[in-house]
Order: sequence, then structure tokens, then C-alpha cells
Amino acid sequence: MKLVNKIKILRFNNNQITQEELARKMNVSRQTINAIENGKFNPSVKLALLIADYFKCKVEDIFYLTNEE
Repeated sequence: MKLVNKIKILRFNNNQITQEELARKMNVSRQTINAIENGKFNPSVKLALLIADYFKCKVEDIFYLTNEE
């Protein structure tokens, strides 16, 4: 199973904020946000919760599992 996310869509729908802007608000690097968006890095529970809080939605509305490998 693979963890996928909708961060890029949420960024676009939220005034088209950049990875850099989101990273600053989450206190992580832009590379971390990029790696999460591209499925190369799974965020910690804390970071996932912070991202969900920022976008005012539930974690499961952003992150979900797929059967893809």
C-alpha cells in the first residue's frame, strides 16, 4: 500500500500558496513538502495534523492509502 495525498490540490485551492510558503508555516523545508507531495516521504503524525489544521480539514481528507506500490 502507498500513502498518497492532496496537498498540491489544497495549495492550489488555497490562494495558490507555494511549497515554500507552506513549508514556512509548518516549520519544515520546501524539500520536505515536495517529498511528501511526491510520495517519497511520509510525514510524521504531528506534521500531518499540522497540515490538516492549516487547511481546516481532517487528516484523512488529505492523506489516504492506495493499493498501488
